[in-house]
Amino acid sequence: MTETARKGPLARLLALFSEVRPGEGVNLLLMALNLFLALVGYYVIKTVREPLILESGGAELKSYASALQAFVLMGLVPFYSWFSERVDRSKLIRGVVIFFVACIEVFYFAAKLDVPFVGLAFFVWVGIFSLAIIAQFWSYANDVYDEESGKRLFPVIAIGAAAGSMVGSRVAGWLFDLGISAHNMMQVTAGLLVAHLAIYLVLERRLVAGIGVPEPDTERGALSGGNGFTLVFKSRYLLLIGGVLVLANLVNTTGEYILSKMVVSKAEALAVADPTLEVGAWIGAFYGDYFFVVNVVTLVLQAFVVSRIVKFLGLRGVVLALPIVAMGTYAAAAAGVGFAAMRWAKTAENSTDYSVMNTAKAMLWLPTTREEKYKAKQAIDTFFVRFGDVMAAGLVFAGTTWLGFGLRGFAATNLVLILVWIALAMVLLKEYRRISAEREKASTSPEEGSPE
Repeated sequence: MTETARKGPLARLLALFSEVRPGEGVNLLLMALNLFLALVGYYVIKTVREPLILESGGAELKSYASALQAFVLMGLVPFYSWFSERVDRSKLIRGVVIFFVACIEVFYFAAKLDVPFVGLAFFVWVGIFSLAIIAQFWSYANDVYDEESGKRLFPVIAIGAAAGSMVGSRVAGWLFDLGISAHNMMQVTAGLLVAHLAIYLVLERRLVAGIGVPEPDTERGALSGGNGFTLVFKSRYLLLIGGVLVLANLVNTTGEYILSKMVVSKAEALAVADPTLEVGAWIGAFYGDYFFVVNVVTLVLQAFVVSRIVKFLGLRGVVLALPIVAMGTYAAAAAGVGFAAMRWAKTAENSTDYSVMNTAKAMLWLPTTREEKYKAKQAIDTFFVRFGDVMAAGLVFAGTTWLGFGLRGFAATNLVLILVWIALAMVLLKEYRRISAEREKASTSPEEGSPE
């Protein structure tokens, strides 16, 4: 049952961002707020991890972290699948969030006691935490919203992520300015995760009672057998999602390398012209401003553009937006554009990635089974994404060590990868239409044994 027969002030306000129907507003705001808290918590603890790993192991140790994350995830993804088969949805959510809070407390005391290699372990854990907690949120969203409502409401929910990224990075800076130690900042994230869990519990009560949804949510039990990797590798559709995300991450991470090299070259050139310039300080100031602009543009796109793309172009629009923008970015880089042009091209690419593409990644799971939404999504959004990082590191190593690539060479390589990405995305969209049609047909056909 809806909370009101017609749109109230909240629904009319949310209509600025997408089509929100009577009674959907409160649940929608709770979902967005929950995602906001998760992102703020991540950005705070992301800032903490840098001094811990640099103090305990240095930049060399940090460089191995992505590969180690992928290795650890090979064990964690099957464990998540095992746990999800033994508890209902509410206990699964509680268990995962409480596990992460407990991990923070372990790292807090380990860091205070100067346990060897705690910085490396914490760095690896943060990388896994950031992916797993967001993947679970979108698994939950895909579980409680159907395909029609998900297409309308996911762009609004994702505003929470865009706002959380922007606010979280600022909060971390303010906490450091206030003199709060890295150890104590861990407790800020722990507190935010507790609030994150509390909102889940409120949402669960509302959904079970049928508040803000067409009917009470009864599909909340434990999941059936099969671990996340097994589900991915036996489904052509899920393999296509994984392939698209690996390519997207590979292109973006390689692009960050291109931009980083240009930033360093620009700083060194400025230092030659002005010997008083501190190169490290200039680079830090550049990235602070760059990330802030990316976050602002991301928030604007998420709030006012993404839902319109979905409405007028459908899933195809949000899936293909990023590779099209990225093609323009690396075509410009391959042509040898200057530093200023590359900065704004990467701003456009990253903003599209963090808004339009993030929404697309959530929507792709709408027609999947409950087991796939939770188990397979954890596998793809954690291991497959980190595998893309490993591939990017391998590409940079091969390009600089064996192939003699300059920045144009890496940009040209990205262009080839983008063409493969677009081709794979087109096949993915075709497969999406097929399984959506099959699901719709199954939901409308008479139940077995019932009269025609």
